[in-house]
Amino acid sequence: MRAQPPGHEGTPERPYSPLNLRLALAAFGLVVSAALAVPTFRAGHAALGWALVLLALVAAVDLAVIQLRRRARRRTRRDEHPL
Repeated sequence: MRAQPPGHEGTPERPYSPLNLRLALAAFGLVVSAALAVPTFRAGHAALGWALVLLALVAAVDLAVIQLRRRARRRTRRDEHPL
């Protein structure tokens, strides 16, 4: 996976995607969705519980994609600070 999609503008000073912000938001979404799914199932709202589980899965996949892009960015810019 590359640091950013081909054909999109972006420089090391202004990257295409703010990966650290996306990482924090995806982690927050994963934790909150997973934490809310449990009491939602216990309250008997299965449809809402499954929607929260699906949202947590999307956040987990997003975390994996973000980490791959951060790793690719690190490979292309070894001499700069990773954050």
